[in-house]
Amino acid sequence: MTDPQDLTASAEPAAAPSGGPRQTLQLGDTRYTLLGTAHVSKESADEVRALVRSGDFDAVAIELCASRHHSLVEPDALAGQDLFEIFRQGKAGMVAASLALGAFQQRVAEQSGIEPGAEMRAALEETQRRDLPLLLIDRDVGITLKRIYANVPWWQRFSLFSGLLGSVMSRQEVSAADIERLKEGDVLESTFNEFAEQSESLYTPLISERDRYMTLRLGEESPPGRYRHVLVVIGAGHLKGMAEHLGTPLPDEPRVEREALEATPPRSPVWRMLPWAITALVLTGFAIGFSRNTDLGWQLVGEWFLINGVLSAAATTIALAHPVTILATFFAAPLTSLNPTIGAGFVAAGVELFMRKPKVGDFAHLRHDVTQLKGWWRNRVSRTLLVFLLATLGSAAGTWVAGFRIAGALFGS
Repeated sequence: MTDPQDLTASAEPAAAPSGGPRQTLQLGDTRYTLLGTAHVSKESADEVRALVRSGDFDAVAIELCASRHHSLVEPDALAGQDLFEIFRQGKAGMVAASLALGAFQQRVAEQSGIEPGAEMRAALEETQRRDLPLLLIDRDVGITLKRIYANVPWWQRFSLFSGLLGSVMSRQEVSAADIERLKEGDVLESTFNEFAEQSESLYTPLISERDRYMTLRLGEESPPGRYRHVLVVIGAGHLKGMAEHLGTPLPDEPRVEREALEATPPRSPVWRMLPWAITALVLTGFAIGFSRNTDLGWQLVGEWFLINGVLSAAATTIALAHPVTILATFFAAPLTSLNPTIGAGFVAAGVELFMRKPKVGDFAHLRHDVTQLKGWWRNRVSRTLLVFLLATLGSAAGTWVAGFRIAGALFGS
């Protein structure tokens, strides 16, 4: 794409004391000014406005993906989505994680008086006002979360995401250290910061991959020669990495490498086959029980239904589900545990949505409600997500407990 002889880079002296770190690179006929911003800083937002208003730039690139841009423009966009479809497509976990991250962001805004990402909103507003191209260069947050999940060892995943949910749902005030971390990276980065500093497997998809991804997106959206001068608004933590990537020639086809960074590693065949293997083992256990003694066979079937049903129903009770939902989950869980194509959580969420359809006010207050632990139960939208997640966990626990109970009855001494 770029001849090395056409590429020069120069680091500008530090901007004014209140300004963020800045570096300008010349690739062919186009200059790229990388502005490192603080995501919780009125000064950064003001600086972005001043730079866009200066008239020095004919395009602005920002550290946002399409979904986060949509959330910024339409914060109540979830109200327009079909919640049942979200559960059917298996996106409930991602929606819950996004709400948890949004809750952390809302708490930071309430305590600091500054909305995280104010500089991105400033860039959006000023480019619209001046009719300048706005380039969204960050990777989708959902893909980043999936690649984090796939990249870290299985034993680290529980502590990682329990730490995430614990920190964002805590009733304590956001610490000064957390706010300082937000000045270097966005909400996602600051949440995982303490893990990323000690884990290369986490740092790679969270930071270094995104440095490269955003550089490749620049190569696609604003290749040298398309614009005269591009302002690139990114968190200060990405400045060094992106400057290094831009300091070397970009590939002729950035799309190929960019798509590779969007791919989610496929699940191991072992994990794909495990639910079917468990089903086969349980049914085999029933068959062995009936072949030995009819009463034993019915005892195993009864215990399977009772253990699965009770644990799943208890889990939905913790979520304060509707009584009909709890009853439906009790009867559905033992059957869905033998059918890997449908889960107890899907059935529970569907019944809960039918019995307690979220109201307009639930969507309107969702962002505020999830900043408090009790708000997750009070709001019908977030409570339905809890019903789905807890019913799924209860059914999984019931499957293992009942499975071991069957094995003990058949092969125990």
